[in-house]
Amino acid sequence: MAARVYIGGAAGFAGDRTDAAGPLVEALARLSGPRFLMFETLGERTLALAQLERRRDPQRGYNPALERFVGPVIADCLRHSIKIVGNFGAANSRAAAESIVALARAQGLRAPRIALVEGDDLTGNLSRAEFAKREIDGKILADNAQIVAANAYLGAAPIAQALDQGADIVVTGRVADSALALGPLMHACKWRNDDWDRLAAGTLAGHLLECGSQVTGGYFADPGFKDVPGMADLGYPIAEVDVDGEIVVTKPAGTGGRVDRLTVTEQLLYEIHDPAAYLAPDVVLDVTDVTVEEIGADRVRVSGARGRPAPETLKATVCIDGGFLGEAEISYAGLNAATRARLAAETVIARMQRRAPGLRIRTDVIGIVSVHGDSAGETIARAWDTGGQKDVRLRFAAQSMRRNEVELLLDEVEALYCAGPAGGAGVRRHVTPRLASASCLVELKFVKPSVTMLGEAT
Repeated sequence: MAARVYIGGAAGFAGDRTDAAGPLVEALARLSGPRFLMFETLGERTLALAQLERRRDPQRGYNPALERFVGPVIADCLRHSIKIVGNFGAANSRAAAESIVALARAQGLRAPRIALVEGDDLTGNLSRAEFAKREIDGKILADNAQIVAANAYLGAAPIAQALDQGADIVVTGRVADSALALGPLMHACKWRNDDWDRLAAGTLAGHLLECGSQVTGGYFADPGFKDVPGMADLGYPIAEVDVDGEIVVTKPAGTGGRVDRLTVTEQLLYEIHDPAAYLAPDVVLDVTDVTVEEIGADRVRVSGARGRPAPETLKATVCIDGGFLGEAEISYAGLNAATRARLAAETVIARMQRRAPGLRIRTDVIGIVSVHGDSAGETIARAWDTGGQKDVRLRFAAQSMRRNEVELLLDEVEALYCAGPAGGAGVRRHVTPRLASASCLVELKFVKPSVTMLGEAT
């Protein structure tokens, strides 16, 4: 049983910095004891995009940045026995694992022992009728909605099992973000699956790590209010966890960012709806008695997590065919630019009301109203008087189950080159197939996690 376990959080989302793992591995290599490198790269939107990619190519559907995340550090991780755990498998964990094997081979490394954690895919376990009975994000699944994929949030036990079987690298699909840290802790500390307070502490450690640099100053930074040094070289977090569940959050020496009571508290409260009952697959976490204490430069101790028995259901993400998103943009610059852009918008909307009367169109004028705009158009109607804005980018967007309907909108925007106000330029247009993602709860009996060592069944 390990006295202290070290886990580096090398990624907080699919598009995170791919050079963040290097300083973490260097720091972990200097330590003794169980060490793990955790990649959290899978959000609901990311999984939906991966499902689309797998539909187009059965060999894809995993995180496209996998090679850039793992490639620079795999040799050092194998050399120093630093285990890698990541949910970059997304919709195709097996293909992700095969990609890592090829990566190791290309670098002349020994073949790593790779474990696949599967069983999150529910499409073979629940019928469409079963899904239709469930409330999905507060609504009953519509009769005409086509379910493309449904994935349950697995817990930490399969990850711990994979590490118990000697895996160097564990590749998962949809698991709870915190499970990526709790699994290694259960393995290294030999925690029982009903040791609720320790499981709660491990879940909290995973929660603090799961967004990568958010706990070391990224996303936290707000100049003049919450200053963060070295944003271009942010250090990503390391959690030091002892066998009783006390956590110390830190970062590699010499890296940018900050780790203090403020950064850790902000991340601790991130996405927690009920501080007394944060639901995870393995435990219900209570953070109401948690203490956050600075014990040194860039070292914060977190303790006091309490746990209650795990829920009897798991969250599942359901991906539904969302039709098509059409987007088109055009620029107006110089004197009277905003007025010309307004005329262009009014022209397109008037024509679309005749050509596709039911299509709901969102209009943004980047430089005036975009972030706080709304599809109904009320915000932009109040914001056209810009006081002489001389450079605007006009954007139109619409979603429909029928591709030809959104193509009509894009055609109208492109026609503004000659049939619109003076000076329109730089039209770009794009149609994207969409999946809508929603959530529901599923009973444990429908979820059957499995662990497979690549090349052998277990």
